[in-house]
Amino acid sequence: MAARNFPPVLPFSPRKIAVLHAKAVGDFIVILPALDAIKRTYPEAELILLAKPWVKEFFSGRPSPVDRVLSLPPLAGVNDPVESKGRVPSTGSGVYPVEVELFCQAMQGEKLDVVIHMQGDGKSVNPFINKFAARVTAGMCNPPAESLDRSIPYVHYQSEVLRNLEVASLIGARTTSTGFEPRIEVTESDEQETESVRQTIKGKPYVVIHPGADDIRRVWPAVRFAEAADCLLEKGYAVVVTGTPKEEERVATVIRAMSRPAIPCTRLGLCGLAALLQHSALVISNDTGPLHLARAVGARTVGIYWAPNILNWGPLSRDRHRLAIGWQLECPQCGIRPVSPWPFQPQTSDCSHPYSFVESVPVAEVLALATELLGLTTEH
Repeated sequence: MAARNFPPVLPFSPRKIAVLHAKAVGDFIVILPALDAIKRTYPEAELILLAKPWVKEFFSGRPSPVDRVLSLPPLAGVNDPVESKGRVPSTGSGVYPVEVELFCQAMQGEKLDVVIHMQGDGKSVNPFINKFAARVTAGMCNPPAESLDRSIPYVHYQSEVLRNLEVASLIGARTTSTGFEPRIEVTESDEQETESVRQTIKGKPYVVIHPGADDIRRVWPAVRFAEAADCLLEKGYAVVVTGTPKEEERVATVIRAMSRPAIPCTRLGLCGLAALLQHSALVISNDTGPLHLARAVGARTVGIYWAPNILNWGPLSRDRHRLAIGWQLECPQCGIRPVSPWPFQPQTSDCSHPYSFVESVPVAEVLALATELLGLTTEH
């Protein structure tokens, strides 16, 4: 597929540019440099983000390149929450649910100049955005997906930040040398959400431990988080153990395994979490959304990664960020190496065994990286 058989800059001045991205927190954060690049290139255009409902609340009152957020209806392969019943074939064939058809009609009424998507290979997304009747469509496209006016192929192993910037470049958008890392501005409202946690911390410098993740295969054991947390407590830091409400048991498991008291925090919303992370001395986390959020608000981070995922999700800079890497590639139960065509997806390897692939990361390595970032001199 020819990826560059088009002029790189739009031959007209767009009034409305819509960007579709409807995935999880970590996936969302890595599109921010691309959104900045689009707004920088076309400052007079209204930039409309088509996203999951939580994004609208998160961007409300927050400085960003986005002018308006519209919530997408549930649609398989595009915005497909677990509870969604409105499923369509992945190729986009068949009739869309009424709610989706109405959304497409609303998009036609917007008279978009550009619609650009930043998720996946296009099999589900491309037929959807082609119904918007925009002057120009752009995004990723692998056969047999419907074609777009401007596209690049989706190849899994690529930095997600750079991938999205490459997609933005399809319409001539460019960034500056300082615009490669995602940035999120913390607001006064975010700060107010953390009031109760700050009262518990009582002004001490603190480290945030985030021990959860959606996939057990990239979760460091709770006992190792506990050991690392105890060492940091010995150095005078308070420890806040964060998680979502559904991760309360994992947070509790870490705290029970500790020999010193820590502060559980599972009720903050995403906005409050952003403020909590920004003011921390350090964040130690599995490779999951809050780790990417921590980087975006400027926190120092030690991320615990499964080796193949670093290519897509690792930070581009190392001035404030360190990586503790799990190099195990074979499943300990069946011996399969589930990294082709990419990690665990799709399930062509027949390996879905619930083992951690980062379990072997030593506590000493994580503490050494933490010590380096914190500027501690005493060895553990």
